[in-house]
Amino acid sequence: MPKPHTARPTDTARPVDSAQSADTARPADSARPADSARPVDIARPVDIALLPDAPPPDLSTVWLRTFLEVARHGSFTVAARELGWTQSAVSRQISALESALGGAPLFDRLPRGVSPTAQGRTLLPHAEEVLARLRRVERELASLRDGSGGLLRVGAFATADAGLVPRALADFRARHPGVALTREEGLTPVLLSRLAEGELDLAVVSTTGGALPDAAYELHHLLDETLYVALPSTHPLASEPHLRLPRLADEDWISGSARVEGTLLHSALHHGFRPRVAHVVAEWTAKQGYVAAGLGVALVPALAAESVRPDIALVPLRDDSAPTRAVYAATPRGRAVPPSVASFLRALRAACPAG
Repeated sequence: MPKPHTARPTDTARPVDSAQSADTARPADSARPADSARPVDIARPVDIALLPDAPPPDLSTVWLRTFLEVARHGSFTVAARELGWTQSAVSRQISALESALGGAPLFDRLPRGVSPTAQGRTLLPHAEEVLARLRRVERELASLRDGSGGLLRVGAFATADAGLVPRALADFRARHPGVALTREEGLTPVLLSRLAEGELDLAVVSTTGGALPDAAYELHHLLDETLYVALPSTHPLASEPHLRLPRLADEDWISGSARVEGTLLHSALHHGFRPRVAHVVAEWTAKQGYVAAGLGVALVPALAAESVRPDIALVPLRDDSAPTRAVYAATPRGRAVPPSVASFLRALRAACPAG
């Protein structure tokens, strides 16, 4: 009786010899299911780098430090002595590192000492880089804690940038040369918004547009500014000891905005007149040119009055109906700020004009 024919099992059902290396494994048959559908033999080492979206290996820095000590000295015994451990403790750390990296040995055991395998030589520069980066992080965090390093982000309104902020910056840099500092200029509402968004650490702001909200900010008072009227030196009122706004109701004005609301001219509305803005000029140096040419008058805060053209007269403004303009350093409330903020705040206070 003829012997019945038995079909040969397909390759996918054939067990994989655990001793067979990946490099010598039989090529896939065209009829074999795709690798993505092929079950993985748990007895066979798997290269996690080849798996899709594989997470990085979970490594301990203690393992890496131990690995570097063994590689440096070529000896488990010497590495154990340098680390203050037993040799068995060093062996356990290396074994754990090998297991986390796929199971391949990192050292060849020689008659005298050890030597890194190909896997160990590949790991060596990466382990050195990881630990070097961690040491740099530690130094940078330490300098941030004591205020000698890190980054400080400062904002200020334009007239504060005319003298107050530059003086504070010069003093701060001399005392804290290791702190990187960025600065930006803007209007008070914009600066407060940047502060709330976490884009600034400190902002020098003013009450030009009215009282400042203090719910989201810590307001550190710096100074109260006197306001001046800038007139051509030949103006009939240039020699007055002080002026009130109603005496200037018929003047043409040079202002940074065509609208007086929210500007230094806002208080004129309380006196029953709306200033006639003849020229909109944002920058104070340009305003001086317009005033000197007799094209109008302008209100000037004290911070901008430190450098004035000789053909302009500054007359103090007396206006009991409007509060003095206050200047503050604002910091975010309820959020940690770099320690250098306190140092810069001291520099700002020291830079404020006397009186």
